[in-house]
This record gives sequence, structure tokens and C-alpha cells, in this order.
Amino acid sequence: MKSKKVLSVLVTTALAVSVLTGCGGGRGTGESAPAANTVETAGTEKTDSEPANDSSASDSSEGGEVVGVALPWLGTQNWAEAEVMFKEQLEAAGYEAIIQAADQKVPQQQQQIESMIENGAKVIVVGPVDGSQLGSVLEKAKDAGVYVIGYDRLLENTTGVDGVVQFGSIQTGELQAQALLQGLEELKGEAPYNIELFGGGPADPNAPNFFTGAMSVLQPLIDDGTLVVVSGQTDFTQCATADWDNSKAQSRMDAILAGNYSDIEIDGVLSPNDGIARAIITSCENAGQPIPVVSGLDAENESVEWVWSGRQYSTIAKPTNALVAETVSIIDSLLGGNGMPETDVTVSNGVIDVPIYELPPVVVTKDNAKEVFADDPDRMALLKD
Repeated sequence: MKSKKVLSVLVTTALAVSVLTGCGGGRGTGESAPAANTVETAGTEKTDSEPANDSSASDSSEGGEVVGVALPWLGTQNWAEAEVMFKEQLEAAGYEAIIQAADQKVPQQQQQIESMIENGAKVIVVGPVDGSQLGSVLEKAKDAGVYVIGYDRLLENTTGVDGVVQFGSIQTGELQAQALLQGLEELKGEAPYNIELFGGGPADPNAPNFFTGAMSVLQPLIDDGTLVVVSGQTDFTQCATADWDNSKAQSRMDAILAGNYSDIEIDGVLSPNDGIARAIITSCENAGQPIPVVSGLDAENESVEWVWSGRQYSTIAKPTNALVAETVSIIDSLLGGNGMPETDVTVSNGVIDVPIYELPPVVVTKDNAKEVFADDPDRMALLKD
């Protein structure tokens, strides 16, 4: 049986550094995401049965350049926040904003981007439904002289992308794994620990990166027996959650528990985001298991409350307002005639090396939540004593 000190060396320094680099970037709104079948555009509301058109163009910024923002959906808090914040920040900067969401449908997003090109967008920001399925329409944008900025996710297999703004995806996975190890040490006694692994949606290029980053931390401890994946499911293809669907994650967790944990306890679960984390915890509670240590991502309001109450061990904060602000800064540079800002980070998208503008994510636990959200009054209000 291994001492808890095995894990302390791995996690303490990394988590401390992440707190210091990630504080002070709270999001400006705590409103819940709208229903997934509703797409709110700038100044309008559409259902997903309505075709894309130019009615979403805001008329509040007369004479400004047109900037399009194509979001994958509004079904999670971070994407709903992005819609609101892009509208606010683009209009404050004097641009005319066309903001649309695609309800997780690739053809709908393709049509929306085509509409933005036709409506004179000079820059199009794309949070892709599937980063590998937009090549043709992005090449069309390039041919029309439109700048394309990937938002939060890599745009793959195309030359029609000028850069991507995101939080470090490998680093995010590393931090999720380190938080899981810290929680196991704090709450579950000495090793070995029984754990399970979950990944995000395979169409999202960030999802395998999160998993790769996490496994770079966890795999050595799986190999030496400190961590035991009781189900044996350790490959991303086994652990991925199609469409980031919480119900699919809960069904998989139900099956894992029924098949492997009838007479043993589960100690921890690597979760790629907050919605899946809550589904995992609910599954464990339904199965009569003690709540395991569970990671997360996005600092969604409900999970912030769960972290504060001790129900979910950790989440990762990726402040939407900071990501949107960085994107708008790049748009200012482009439309001001100064080109793309310099960056030392590039990633191959399968065709070209794409400039990447990375922001630092930060681990949130009950111990540091008030520090992380000190400048975020909406989330601070969730931390009730």
C-alpha cells in the first residue's frame, strides 16, 4: 500500500502555480444557458427550424465593420455567455455583430458562415461544431478575403484559418488529473485508488487533448498500481462521450458501476467537464456509492455550488470574458491593418501550422474558490457559508 506522499509531489506545485496565474478573470454573467433547441442571435430569437439569414445583424453600431460569430450551440453556460459577451464587446468596440449558434448541427453552421460571408463580414469567429467539417466554407471565406479566427477549438484540415484563441487544452487535462490526484489524497486515504476515466465529444478537437494531458499525469500511476481503472477502459475511444451528452455519460457510468463495482467502492473519476461530472456523481449516488472525487471544467454555476458544498471536488475555470476579450483584441489588430499578433505557439491542423493564442486555465476547489472568483460577483454569490 502506497503512502499519500506519492501524490503530493505530483500535484502541489502545479496547482499552486495555476491558482496564481488564473485569478482575477471571472466571467461577467452567471445566467443559465437557454434551451438547446433555441438559438438567440444578436437582437433576435430563432428556433433551429428557421433558416439562417441576415436578420441577426445588430443595428446598434452604425458604420462599423461587420464581424460574424458562429457558435456551436447555446446549451452550456460557457457558450451562452460567449454569445452575450461577444455582442457586448464587439458593439462596444464599434463593430456590427452577426452572432448565430448552430444547435450542434454542422450543415447549419456551414450555412450560417456562408450567410456571414454574403452579408459582408470582414472577420468571422468560429467555435466549430466539428472542427474537421468546415473546410470548404472556410476556404470560401478565405477566397472572399475574410479573416477567420477559431474560438475555443481548433479548425482542422483547412488553410482557411488565421489563428485560434483558446485556453491551453493539454494543460487543462493535466490540471484535471492533478486535481483528481489531490482530491484522492485528501479524501480517500491511502492508495491504491479505484478510478474510472471519461472523455469529451470526439468531434471536438479539444477533447482528445484534454484526455492526453490527463493521461500524461495518470498513466504512470496506473502502470505502478497506485491507480486502478477497474473497468479496464483507458483508451480515449472507450472513454469519449459523444456530443458531450450528459445522459450518455450517466448511462455509461451506470453500466460501469453495475458491471464492476457491486462489491467495491469507486474512489475517483476523471471527468472532462462539469455537466458530465454532475451526471457521474448522480449515477454514483443512485447506485448507493459514496461520492467519488470528480474533476470538471467550465466553472458552471451549478458545479461551482457543488464544489463549494463538497459534492464535486473540482472544476477548471476558463473565464469566457477573457477569451472573448482576447478575440476582440485580435479583431482590432486585423481590422486596424496590423495583421495577426505575434505568438510563439503553433499547432498543425493537418494542412497548415495555425497560430494559437493560449490563455491559462485554473483549477477551482473549495479551498481556493473565493480567491479565483474574487472579481466575479455572480460566482462569489454562489459561495454561501
